[in-house]
Amino acid sequence: MNERAQAVTILGSTGSIGTSTLDVIARHPERYTVFALTAATQVELILAQCQQFTPRYAVMASATHAQQLAARVRELGLKVEVLSGEQALCEVSSAPEVDAVMAAIVGAAGLAPSLAAARAGKKLLLANKEALVVGGELFMQAVREGGATLLPIDSEHSAVFQSLPDDPATWSRRVDKIVLTASGGPFRTRDPDTLASVTPEQACAHPNWVMGRKISVDSATMMNKALEVIEASYLFGLPGSRIEVVIHPQSVIHSMVQYTDRSVVAQLGTPDMRGPIAYGLSWPERIESGAAALDFANLAALSFEKPDDRRFPGLRLAWDALAGPVGTTAVLNAANEVAVAAFLERRLRFDQIHSVNHATLQALTPSKPQDLADLLAIDTEARALALARVNTLAA
Repeated sequence: MNERAQAVTILGSTGSIGTSTLDVIARHPERYTVFALTAATQVELILAQCQQFTPRYAVMASATHAQQLAARVRELGLKVEVLSGEQALCEVSSAPEVDAVMAAIVGAAGLAPSLAAARAGKKLLLANKEALVVGGELFMQAVREGGATLLPIDSEHSAVFQSLPDDPATWSRRVDKIVLTASGGPFRTRDPDTLASVTPEQACAHPNWVMGRKISVDSATMMNKALEVIEASYLFGLPGSRIEVVIHPQSVIHSMVQYTDRSVVAQLGTPDMRGPIAYGLSWPERIESGAAALDFANLAALSFEKPDDRRFPGLRLAWDALAGPVGTTAVLNAANEVAVAAFLERRLRFDQIHSVNHATLQALTPSKPQDLADLLAIDTEARALALARVNTLAA
């Protein structure tokens, strides 16, 4: 263990991953301190977090929310400096004092600070799958050049990482395939012909996990699994042809690795994100996470099934995007963010999310991105095309 406590920046501290990370940190005050907390709009929640964890900095996405937080910080006499904007997010992610960064900002907004942490050589705990889906090889290049330690926090990718050999140089030779498990979400057994009537409330009612609204919808469409296939390809250096998805409703086996001798190594645990978070924070050690232990004597039967293409048509887009020109995965991510937002705003039917994603992929063939500006340009163009499709469907 380090002689001093590790200083941690949490990007997205008011979301489900952020609050779970703080829960784990609170259990180990001798090991971790909080350097910075960041949020988009939840002023009162981040204020309470500042009171409990006394970070040096708190960053809000907008100047307006930063002003609101700064006023409340002054009222309480807290010694927390309040900042705002993307540049501030990058600064608290790359500051020399920071040992580890939890990247948990949802969507493409988390890409720039995640890249900053990678280039600064931080221990980067990646819960923002979009950093890899959008950033792709540019992101992995930043990790390599910065000498960062990249640790996946998504339960599936953490499970794969825990099941792989210690030496990444042997992964391609020793591993036959990666098997990502999926719960199937709230509509695993629902008649596909009835999906047009799904409401945002129904889509956000996940049977196993407590998550934010956007990722809950992605779980219901299984677009989260499509993005995870893309993420796994970049993380572990394997082509899409060696990544498989299987539905496992109990969410006990979080993912598996099949080796060339056909042996399978799996990671099991209760569906609690504090498990992979604690593993990432403490790697290569392990610490108590607060998650409940599996009770094998009372464990229900474990079952598996193939995803239904009619119920989850968006899943196939993962392999299509990986097979397309570099930057195509960024197009898919941008389209999906626009489509899910429109669905949550009740401007789009649930079954039309896939239509928007597919149409946007068909409409845009990106040029190979050379830097972050190119990636953001692809993101902007894809969002515009997706929004146009949404407006057409909503008319």
